[in-house]
Amino acid sequence: MRIARFVDQAEPTYGIVEGPADADPSELSITALQGDPFFHGVQPTDQKHRLEDVRLVAPIIPRSKIVGVGRNWADHAKELGNDVPASPQFFLKPNTSVVGPNEPVTLPSWSDEVSYEAELAVVIGTICKDVPLERVDDVVFGYTVANDLTARDAQRTDLQWARAKGFDGACPLGPWIETELDVEAAGGLAVRSRVDGETRQDGTTADMVFGIKELVSAISEAFTLLPGDVILTGTPSGVGLVEAGQRVECEVEGIGTLLTHLRR
Repeated sequence: MRIARFVDQAEPTYGIVEGPADADPSELSITALQGDPFFHGVQPTDQKHRLEDVRLVAPIIPRSKIVGVGRNWADHAKELGNDVPASPQFFLKPNTSVVGPNEPVTLPSWSDEVSYEAELAVVIGTICKDVPLERVDDVVFGYTVANDLTARDAQRTDLQWARAKGFDGACPLGPWIETELDVEAAGGLAVRSRVDGETRQDGTTADMVFGIKELVSAISEAFTLLPGDVILTGTPSGVGLVEAGQRVECEVEGIGTLLTHLRR
């Protein structure tokens, strides 16, 4: 099931995106939900729209936090000159960094080195703490696509990554949340990025240093996780710099493609 948030004429509304996974967007529809599915369950209404007639916004604005995982793909750690960590490494992004699919991101004036990072993102569905590996599936609402935009120059100079990872627009999410993704599929799920149509990253979640269950369990030891919290699970090698006027597509197999426009 694909859960999205959309704007028709009023406030953002949750909905179920319906139609074949490989269909053209013009063939998809969205059925509005009653209330917030994170707290009231998935309750469809009789309001249905063609997907192309509405505007999708970020599928979730975390009420609490976005937890990023650093250096979770060996090749990516290597390309940045870092060692693979012995345990998961975390950082936080504020919810003000979230933007939705097809939305523009204004590159920060204080950085000349912003890069893209295509990532599989986990969306938490229930309050939880100290989650054992065997219970991780019980606390996950679903999965979406993220672009962990990073100001590399600030990342090198600042003692903490808050500015480099948390500037406004630094966390595009979308296009929707897939609730039935098999993240343990043999061979992993493809994670790719394209800049102006040119493939830059092409990896698979099988290459993660720490898997989804390990990450959720370890993060829940440090932080109480709340409904709507988002976990960014790391990125494959192939990251690079972007500039105003370019468009970045981040794709995760089984979910879809997240498009971001960059501007100054």
